[in-house]
Amino acid sequence: MSVQGGIAHDDRSLLGLLLEGAAEGVEGVLVTLTGIEGGSSRGIGAQMAVLADGRSAGSFSGGCVEAAVIAEAQEVLAQGYGRTVRYGIGSPYLDIRLPCGGGIDLLFTPRPDPAVLAQVLARTTQRKAAVLRLNEAGAMLSDTPGAKGFQRAYAPPLRLIALGHGEDLTALVRLSRAFGIAVEAYAPASDRHAAVEPGVSLLRSRTALPALVGDPWTAFVFLFHDHDWEEELLPHALAQDGFYHGAVGSARTHRARMAGLRTIGVPQASLETLRGGIGLIPATRDPATLALSILGEVVQDYQACAGMPGWSGRAPGRMGHDPTAHVPTRN
Repeated sequence: MSVQGGIAHDDRSLLGLLLEGAAEGVEGVLVTLTGIEGGSSRGIGAQMAVLADGRSAGSFSGGCVEAAVIAEAQEVLAQGYGRTVRYGIGSPYLDIRLPCGGGIDLLFTPRPDPAVLAQVLARTTQRKAAVLRLNEAGAMLSDTPGAKGFQRAYAPPLRLIALGHGEDLTALVRLSRAFGIAVEAYAPASDRHAAVEPGVSLLRSRTALPALVGDPWTAFVFLFHDHDWEEELLPHALAQDGFYHGAVGSARTHRARMAGLRTIGVPQASLETLRGGIGLIPATRDPATLALSILGEVVQDYQACAGMPGWSGRAPGRMGHDPTAHVPTRN
């Protein structure tokens, strides 16, 4: 079972490689970063999947330890039991150094049960979270009686629902898809840009509302410059669960937008989730740069919060968690 991701390997492709190996009769090891001393280019919970034939997915550095991890995983399979190994500071492997000068602890879990991994992928495909308990003996779902070990959460992949028109919308749709994000896009039928963009659903009128369905791992982005289109669509989107609701426009536009939503009775709790002036790059006007700016903010928030313990999917203001709390230290 091969699971395709985006630009780089993700949880789905890692577990997918192990399942692919199991289907071929090739054993594998799931390797998990469980501890950091000093700096590290990956965060706690980062993983690699390694098969006995040397195939692998994922990484823990820019290429400094991956070859050693693959060799260690193959030795684990040969010896028949798992282990935790330190690389970098305090490691018995004196010839392996991390360029950031830190140390990482890696848990090697051999032969994880394919049925358990398949359940994790099935849950995330159904837009549900899953949690594994990993130890040197194996992997179990956290709700399995007696499950012990390092807890690793798997969130459903980020999904983007974009509504708008013009090149701003199509640029965000194209960039998001290139990144590997599932996108649902909606634009007025009169929009000549959206009409020829594959996968964009056309809105025939302002009152014909699409069947939007959100969850804690979904972002809603509005890119209308004709803000009359927001009058029905914004309340509809704000009624859906999501970790991000945002709309483009100036501060003055956003104040008018919020006033209009209050007038029609949108609850204050929903209004507090709506962001204006969205994106990481202030006041950009170029469609491609705007798309990059918005996507960067959406991905940042998803990685920082969505699926983390205690994350409800709806939080007032910017974030329900400290956005830097789970960001790894870079070299």
